[in-house]
Amino acid sequence: MSDKREHLRTPIACRIKIVHAELGEMLVKTRDLSDGGVFVLLDPAQAPPIGSFVTGQVQGLMDDAPILEMEVVRAEPEGIGLRFVVTE
Repeated sequence: MSDKREHLRTPIACRIKIVHAELGEMLVKTRDLSDGGVFVLLDPAQAPPIGSFVTGQVQGLMDDAPILEMEVVRAEPEGIGLRFVVTE
């Protein structure tokens, strides 16, 4: 199986608050991070559906961490992959 990923993944564990319009606010941990997105550890029953949008903010590193928009692009048994939405 070939890896078609565009960005190098870096293993990192930190807390992120994600907010989904219908599911509300969740505090989750990351598994890895890249220039294109982040993978968060989450019970599949709590996961927003693929194609939906969330906002996310890193917790505990700085008081004014930016709030980023992200799209759910994949789901795995241990969590979901989020792609950073770039607005220009």
